[in-house]
Amino acid sequence: MNKLQRQTADKSDNASTVATPLLDSLESVEALRRLPVSQLRQVSDELRAETINAASVTGGHFGAGLGVVELTVALHYVFNTPEDRIIWDVSHQAYPHKILTGRRERIRTIRKPGGLYGFTLRAESAFDPFGAAHSSTSISAALGMAVARDKKNIDRHTVAVIGDGAMSAGMAYEALNNAGALKSRMTVILNDNGMSIAPSVGALTAYLKDLVKARPLQSAADIQRALAEKFPEETSLARPDTTMFDQLGCTYVGPVDGHNVEDLAAILTTLRNGNNGAVLLHVITEKGKGHPFGKPQGENYHAVNTFNPLTGEIDKAQAKAPAFTKVFAASLIEEAEHDPDIVAITAAMPSGTGLNDFAKKFPDRCYDVGIAEQHGVTFAAGLAADGLKPMVAIYSCFLQRAYDQIVHDVALQHLPVRFAIDRAGLVGADGPTHAGSYDLAYLMCLPDFVIMAPADEAELKHMVATSLSINDRPSAFRFPRGEGVGVELPVRGSVLPIGKGRVVREGSSIAILSLGGRLQECLKAADDLAARGLSATVADARFAKPLDEDLITQLARHHEVLITIEEGAVGGFGAHVLTYLAQSGELDTGLKIRTMTLPDRFVAHGKPDGQYEDAELQARHITNMCIGALGETKHLRTAGTGARLPR
Repeated sequence: MNKLQRQTADKSDNASTVATPLLDSLESVEALRRLPVSQLRQVSDELRAETINAASVTGGHFGAGLGVVELTVALHYVFNTPEDRIIWDVSHQAYPHKILTGRRERIRTIRKPGGLYGFTLRAESAFDPFGAAHSSTSISAALGMAVARDKKNIDRHTVAVIGDGAMSAGMAYEALNNAGALKSRMTVILNDNGMSIAPSVGALTAYLKDLVKARPLQSAADIQRALAEKFPEETSLARPDTTMFDQLGCTYVGPVDGHNVEDLAAILTTLRNGNNGAVLLHVITEKGKGHPFGKPQGENYHAVNTFNPLTGEIDKAQAKAPAFTKVFAASLIEEAEHDPDIVAITAAMPSGTGLNDFAKKFPDRCYDVGIAEQHGVTFAAGLAADGLKPMVAIYSCFLQRAYDQIVHDVALQHLPVRFAIDRAGLVGADGPTHAGSYDLAYLMCLPDFVIMAPADEAELKHMVATSLSINDRPSAFRFPRGEGVGVELPVRGSVLPIGKGRVVREGSSIAILSLGGRLQECLKAADDLAARGLSATVADARFAKPLDEDLITQLARHHEVLITIEEGAVGGFGAHVLTYLAQSGELDTGLKIRTMTLPDRFVAHGKPDGQYEDAELQARHITNMCIGALGETKHLRTAGTGARLPR
């Protein structure tokens, strides 16, 4: 007889009024499992309160965790974690999981330098068997672990928890298709809260809503009876109540109330003790349940700044300049007012990319494809093939999910799909999983691809206009997270000459060639060098591809040292500048050239300034690089050839 059968569940609301705190006494998940099931309600209430209090201090992903408090408690109560594997899809809902698994004392360090990571991390805890911060990977990983268990003949359970719109991604169905065929024992929990960051979209969302309407919430007894009466496998597709998940070879169970922790514990115990191959448990939850704010959850509290847990008042920093994302959205709207062929595409992030503003203005010209970056890119290719002007707005770290589509469906066919790549460079507390480190390297190697990077928000407006003017090949512009630098904005962007940079400050000995958001740091470095008697030219490349070969040649010929700077990984802009200089023979003259990139390692989470300090891309690092390179010449000089650069 299992533990739950030996215990009597007390489902009364009075369970949460017990005076003695329980969470404080849970030094481990083993202590949680020693509790009677009647006390799980109180544990859940205290865990939700602790999650709210911790998030009020740290900010961060908030709503998703509050929605799975009861599920988290039930999972660790029933399964023998960490030996049993629980894989949290995306894992931004894992704050309660971290609190229960020995990290409560450090939970207020989450997302801070040197503190806990905001997502699951294998190196952080044995209770995090798989790291994740992008969506729709959990079922594939869980299936791999289930097959590994079977190969090694180990007695272990594997559970994948997927939700927040992640079922809209094709990878989830690839995994279910494989799981249904392999028949390895595993449990997939579909956490259905009707949300990704924004409300979930697409036919699947409607299908799940219809499932819930057609089927009343199931109790533990209902589930036990349904599994006992399950039709033979060969006739299951003929059943009138079969679901798409059954047709994929998984046993569908549910829907069940995701906030009834006692029932969840009983249902999970039934599934744990069964041998039903792949099972999908459909759990209905409320994202942000119990939040202290006045407004409904919606997408307001997916991620939050620090706040007062009693009043719900969110701390807001005063913006000194408009955010790059806002400038992009406003610029796209301005261009779309003049061109009815412009359409916009987002992958489940209308607010994060600024396209919610575009959608308000042009609701029939904005497409949210769900968490489906691969589809979104090829969808845009189809739009471009038949004469529309698609703008795909997507974070750099998520665009990499659709790389084959960029190569095969867009670049190879020279289709004029435009990519607005948000969150380029380092992004702060979300850490390396969300850093925009690689898009320059993985896009610059593609033939005939125009790639731009604005140094400020005014340049961004020009690049939006420029990208929309390119009708014979794909183009992209990448811009950083956060505020601009405070420059005056033009009324409307102007089309830039393709592949042409600009000199923003003239000097003689040292040339600093910047691509993107480090230009202000380069100018600070030039001031520092001038104070030391060293004269520096600062140029803004604007275009990573095509390179401004004339500008690069002039910088190389009229300076002793050339430094390139970018907010991207090794193999990007600087590498291509080096290749050009080598092939053109300019390196044969003894020119000293150095490339400054993000380091060849993953930069840990923290505040953006701290990350750029870690990456050695601040003004003082640029100064030191210049002095170091200049000092290696035979004669340290403060004046170069004296020739003026062409503007």
